[in-house]
Amino acid sequence: MPQLDFKKIEKWIEEVSARHNYLVGNLTYCFCDDPYILDTNRKFLNHDYYTDIITFDYTRIFDGEEDFKGRISGDMVISLETVRTNAEDLCVGYTKELLRVIIHGVLHLCGINDKGPGEREIMEAEENKALLLL
Repeated sequence: MPQLDFKKIEKWIEEVSARHNYLVGNLTYCFCDDPYILDTNRKFLNHDYYTDIITFDYTRIFDGEEDFKGRISGDMVISLETVRTNAEDLCVGYTKELLRVIIHGVLHLCGINDKGPGEREIMEAEENKALLLL
């Protein structure tokens, strides 16, 4: 388990979500290793590669239900090994990269994508804004 101030991160996630007009519902984080995330990527997304995070978005599933409307909800699977490798490759601290990945998943739940034209730059800008709040 990463050594983080989870109470502080919880408040941070609430603040970032509120800036995107969402409340925080049920969020689950699964911190894992590379083999686990690769298996998850293959099993659920038919992708045969390592990644730092996979976000399963339940926000849109419940969005029409009154009890859940406007609340982000989802599961996030994070490979701590890939986060560490990325931190080394980018010459940034491990904790900073882990926080970026955590908020990346939250931003996906808030409806921000990063696969289409120009979306990656928008996601990175939102990640940077969020990191400044922490």
